[in-house]
Amino acid sequence: MLVSSTSLRRVLVLGAVMLLAPQGCSHTGAARTDGEQATSDGTPVRKPKWGLVIHGGAGVISRENLSPEREAEVRAALTQSLEAGHAVLARGGSALDAVSAAVRVLEDSPYFNAGKGAVFTHDGVNELDAAIMDGTTRKAGAVAGLRHVRNPIELARLVMEKSPHVMMVGEGAEAFAKTQGVALVDPKYFYTEDRWQGLQRALEKERAQPPSSSVQPGYDPVTGDHKFGTVGAVALDQNGGLAAATSTGGMTNKRFGRVGDSPIIGAGTYADPTCAVSATGHGEFFIRYTVARDICARVEYQSLPLQEAARVVVNDVLVQAGGEGGVIAMDREGNIAMPFNSSGMYRGHVGEDGKPVVAIFQDAEAGADAK
Repeated sequence: MLVSSTSLRRVLVLGAVMLLAPQGCSHTGAARTDGEQATSDGTPVRKPKWGLVIHGGAGVISRENLSPEREAEVRAALTQSLEAGHAVLARGGSALDAVSAAVRVLEDSPYFNAGKGAVFTHDGVNELDAAIMDGTTRKAGAVAGLRHVRNPIELARLVMEKSPHVMMVGEGAEAFAKTQGVALVDPKYFYTEDRWQGLQRALEKERAQPPSSSVQPGYDPVTGDHKFGTVGAVALDQNGGLAAATSTGGMTNKRFGRVGDSPIIGAGTYADPTCAVSATGHGEFFIRYTVARDICARVEYQSLPLQEAARVVVNDVLVQAGGEGGVIAMDREGNIAMPFNSSGMYRGHVGEDGKPVVAIFQDAEAGADAK
């Protein structure tokens, strides 16, 4: 059949228009709304909700022993941390930058067992650990046994970004810090009277009992509570990137260079393209049961909802093993989970609306997944 030159030109022009049309435009001509992406067949898909979740440690935290003044101060510090991380995310910053900013605020506060508020070892010094992980690249950095670094999370990130390694410890880590221009502080910076009195109580207990029984969570003589004051943050940014960060001073009266789960990737800190987790609790159990990675694996391989995966690990697996603590977690859709099996956990979250929500106790307002 003969085709006129005019018809042929029309076919060629139509084909060119179709080839040049933007990918994702549906054949029905339906337009995408702001905040939506498109699948390969042009179906609109809403972007995940970006946001941030933080914790300031889990443990025996009772209303009776927490004065209104102390509670207000703790809540203010948690809120400041949420605001710092949210500011990063709101301007389009990365999840990695957001968790770094949030954790730095908590490290600078004397109310949490990290940075300035770190507990004392048996020898009367402060030894700090931290880790950070980028869920998009699976790159990670960790440090342990630091005695002179004001913000351990900063050095952990430098290990990730400026070295071929994942973990550095002790004097070697601090030597690396000097090469990166990180200012070291006098150990006196970390001294707080509350933490020092906590060590004295532990030493008194040690004189009456075997040493292993006197290693304990950070005792707070002001409140009379025992808590794992580790701090951490997880975030999802506007580009769908996840990250996790954790920082701690370990356990009061710890000995022989003990290191807990916080700087162990997969135990106390973990992030991948599926979810991000930061943990707080009795570190030995979190290491043995690779808690952070286990939660993400259940989401990825069993297709469990994030809240269910976190609940099973914290309230079933850990409880059966005898482990105490909690986690914060966030998935790539913006869902969050904050389960814990202790009487309380300092925690909070903030989303796109910029309204921080902070909670401490089991029956608090932070969400149905708090228990």
